[in-house]
Amino acid sequence: MVAIRGHFDGKVFVPDEPVNVPADRPLILHVEVAVAQEGEATQTPDLFATLDRHAGSVEAPDDWSAQHDHYLYGTPKRDNGDVE
Repeated sequence: MVAIRGHFDGKVFVPDEPVNVPADRPLILHVEVAVAQEGEATQTPDLFATLDRHAGSVEAPDDWSAQHDHYLYGTPKRDNGDVE
């Protein structure tokens, strides 16, 4: 597999440097947003916006936080007065 840095101009993917791949051959592109290189502008995602976007997106039991070891690792549920 070859990794090629490039950008999307709104219509097509454009490599940022010459590439050594066969012309006129079908390719499969795996697109991943790259970490900015030195000198490039960066935009830090807003942590609270990210949390808000994902809040409530996972179905879980009501006692998930109190009994996480049980649900993650299969340990017996703890006897906790706050949990039913």
